[in-house]
Amino acid sequence: MKNIKALLAVSAIALAAGAVTVSSLSAATAPKPKAQDWSFQGLFGTFDRASLQRGFQVYKNVCAGCHGLKHVAYRNLAALGYTEDQVKAFAAEVEVQDGPNDNGEMYARKGKPSDRFKSPFPNEQAARAANNGAYPPDLSVITKARLNGIDYMYALLTTYKEEPPKGMKMPEGMFYNEAFAGQQIAMVPPLAPDAVQYQDGTKATVPQMAKDVTTFLAWAAEPELEERKSMGRAVIIFLVVLTAFLYALKRKIWSDLH
Repeated sequence: MKNIKALLAVSAIALAAGAVTVSSLSAATAPKPKAQDWSFQGLFGTFDRASLQRGFQVYKNVCAGCHGLKHVAYRNLAALGYTEDQVKAFAAEVEVQDGPNDNGEMYARKGKPSDRFKSPFPNEQAARAANNGAYPPDLSVITKARLNGIDYMYALLTTYKEEPPKGMKMPEGMFYNEAFAGQQIAMVPPLAPDAVQYQDGTKATVPQMAKDVTTFLAWAAEPELEERKSMGRAVIIFLVVLTAFLYALKRKIWSDLH
């Protein structure tokens, strides 16, 4: 019995090591994305509200049909600069299941600002069935799912090619993408010129839409980023002042001793 347990343990370790190796090799085959200039990078970086609103528009009109945003509530959209009435209107566009009511029955109602974004599919099986077996991931923290996730997301959206390199055969239902590991991806190219009509009049080119929706997804993954940076700056200033005070105090004490 002990030998069987030991064998199972060794097998589990081997399988885990193999999975890590395969994962590492898969990640290694994906080229490093080109670094982009983002307004929210650096100690003093902040989110561009206009870009956030355009990015939300791209997510809502293009991405939301397949990809959920389950960790974000509609009320969080107020941080993008939307009014309370606008947030309520966004939430009311969806119908959610609630309950049970006094009769013990579930019922449908319009969404409320306190609701989280509604998933496009009721479960993973339904999502795979609607996408030829592929599972569209939730986008709540997608930009934090890998190293250089923000640059990778932008690259993924902008490096689709109509034709693969000469001599490369693409399986049916797959698309060539230079940024994706293996360069074969099941997701249909989501962006096309003028796929959305920006409310602020910005021209909706593929690079512009990719930048805006990536900015929005970066905010969705770290909505506290600006507050955290503000606190960090305050702490740094406090430490600098404290250091200067302690240095002056030290000089005063030692001057009295001498």
